[in-house]
Amino acid sequence: MTNEQTAIKATYFSIIGNASLALLKGFSGFFGNSYALIADSIESTTDIFASILVLFGLKYANRPADKNHPYGHGRAEPLITFLVVGFLITSATIIAYESIKNIQTPHELPKTWTLFVIAPMIIWKEISFRLVMKKAKETNSSSLKADAWHHRSDAITSVAAFIGISVSLFFGKGYETADDWAALFASGFIFYNSYLIFRPALGEIMDEHLYDDLEEEIRRVSLTVEGIIGTEKCFIRKAGMKFHVDLHAIVDATISVREGHDLAHKLKNQLRANNPELGHVLIHIEPNN
Repeated sequence: MTNEQTAIKATYFSIIGNASLALLKGFSGFFGNSYALIADSIESTTDIFASILVLFGLKYANRPADKNHPYGHGRAEPLITFLVVGFLITSATIIAYESIKNIQTPHELPKTWTLFVIAPMIIWKEISFRLVMKKAKETNSSSLKADAWHHRSDAITSVAAFIGISVSLFFGKGYETADDWAALFASGFIFYNSYLIFRPALGEIMDEHLYDDLEEEIRRVSLTVEGIIGTEKCFIRKAGMKFHVDLHAIVDATISVREGHDLAHKLKNQLRANNPELGHVLIHIEPNN
């Protein structure tokens, strides 16, 4: 299974899971008098649309290169990540607004049974986060990583709801708003995670150098190719799940242009064989002095 297929499969998993939990949380929050659970349901609902966006982005980014996009369509992925972050910020804003409004509004204590609904949700969302994050790292997908963090933020809002409801039930009358305060706290954490997701995607769009380990590997592999004396500049930029490389390789100054050309192709093939995550590899031949 290719990286693209793995990422798409993980996204379908997210969509189905988020849809199921959004409905369960919504009904439980409404009938269980828990505003934290209702806020949690809102967060899960935005997750559904975010996952659908990720799915679209992954499929579009997987399109082959064409005349107008010689480097492929991989840059669509960090753009989708920005939109996903927008959904996170939107959900956090809604949760914060509803929490503040409900803190100012007298209401009944949450039902005890809501705790038994939330507990398995927390476990499931944390498992979902770990599964999707594992796939994100395997495929080098920034948008899938953002989708994974949706699961983690969902787990956090559920933990906050669990704590808030527990405090309300334990202390009783006068502490009805504890779960609202918990939801407000969770919204702040979601804002923070939004920045953590946004920053790497911005670096990808801006061609920021973030790949020291890959550069070291490329230089090491280059020296295993007979005829390559050393390397100079090595520029790496990420587009989607592929890394595009511009490498200056040092060769014997006395060889012919044909030999230099053949060496460049030999080096490019070796680098791609060693790392299938590489996309375009441009080799510039430099004579040794």
